[in-house]
Order: sequence, then structure tokens, then C-alpha cells
Amino acid sequence: MRFVVKLGGAGLESPELLQGCVKAIADLARDGHQVAVVHGGGIQLTKTLERLGKKSEFVNGLRVTDAETRDAALMVLAGKVNKQLVAAFSTQGTTAVGLSGGDGLIFRARKKRTAPDLGFVGEIAGADTRLLEAVWQLGYVPVFCSMALGSDGEYYNVNADEMAASCAANAKADALVFLTDVPGVKGADGAVMRWLSIDQIAEMAKNAVITGGMLPKLGSCREALLNGVKRVRILPADAAKVLPDLTSSRVAFGTEVMVA
Repeated sequence: MRFVVKLGGAGLESPELLQGCVKAIADLARDGHQVAVVHGGGIQLTKTLERLGKKSEFVNGLRVTDAETRDAALMVLAGKVNKQLVAAFSTQGTTAVGLSGGDGLIFRARKKRTAPDLGFVGEIAGADTRLLEAVWQLGYVPVFCSMALGSDGEYYNVNADEMAASCAANAKADALVFLTDVPGVKGADGAVMRWLSIDQIAEMAKNAVITGGMLPKLGSCREALLNGVKRVRILPADAAKVLPDLTSSRVAFGTEVMVA
């Protein structure tokens, strides 16, 4: 099977959670599955910006990104965070290859048109998976940071959930899994929803049941499913050890997002 796993938040910040997530992904690869990782790093970027004296601002879960913020994102995401993940996989005996969306022009970005303007925030405009396929053929795990090049030669900060969905759709993945800080999607009653139809997402957003970073995440879930990805699951990072079980059994953690 082909898996795309999105890793971010506490899963990158906590050494214990990171090792658990990396081990689960490495176990999938050892079982013969082709796995690609797409990572964020928003917490690390915010801390770096604070040290630079810059305040972070978000609109609907997306970071306002001027040129200085974009350059810091490239340094933190494509640099420190990406290479730390490659190192973490090496401790599991798994060879990983750290990449940005700009490498091999795997992902092409265009500026996301929004009001207000978000600066160098992009969305995926196209993909060429030949390099990804080559990395898989060599038996390696590709690890992507969420930066991609536009046709103007500029790097754009892309929401990692959106990049993961595009990666899964273009690679014809069997499953897309978001390892997150939360136990799953919570309904109006505050309980985790084990199953969520994409038809419910708009109404939940309208009623502010889902807000902030969950908005682009569920939008990405919807896009992945509508573009041929068979399974999409939001899974808490502290339950990452059950990730290999998704291939063969029911999992009682997180939220399964479905077409209907």
C-alpha cells in the first residue's frame, strides 16, 4: 500500500512523541509499504520568529507570510526540522531523504488569493511525482517540508495539510493519515467523532464547531477523498503506534473522514 503521513505540531516538538511517530512510519516501510511524510513545523517557526522580533499572525489557520517570514520558514522547515526528521528515521534503521516541494519541482505553488492578502502563502498548482517514484523505487522514505516553488521562482509557504493531500492524490496513495495534537474531530457535544462525512464539514464550519487549524485540515481531507485517495484518517500523535494496524484491522483512535 501507499501511505502519505502528515506530521506536525507536538509530534515534532516532543522528542518522545516524535520517536513514536517515526517508529510507526518506519514499521510501515519495513512491512513493504511505500510511505511519504509531509511535515509542518509551525511551532518551531513561531519560536524562531519570536527570536527575530517578529509576531506571528494567522487568518483562518494560515500564517501571514511576508518575505522575511518566508525566508525564516525556508530556513526552519527545509533546514532544521526536515533534517532532524531524517536523523530520527536513521535511528530506526530507515533511510529517509529530506526534500522541499521545490526539489525536482515535485510540487509547484501559486500564490493563494485571499482577502486579506497573506503574502508568500501558496497553494499547490501542480505536481510531478517522478522524483518521488524514484525515491520509493530505491527503498527510501521521502520527507517533504511544506515549501514549494512558484512559476515566478519564489518559494511559497504552503499549508502542510494541503501539501499532504496533494501528495496523496498525485501519488495515488491508498491512505492519507494526519498525525495531530488532538484526539480527533470533535462534534458540537465535544465528543470525538469516529466517523465524519465530507458533507458535514461545511455545516460544522458555518456553526463554528470546527475553527482555526482544523479548517484547512478538513478541507484537505475533503480534497484528498474527492481526488481518489481511498482512506483519510485524523489520528492523535500519541496513538501513532497503531498506524501499521490501519492496513488490516479496525482502529479505535481518531476520526475517519469519508465521502459519504
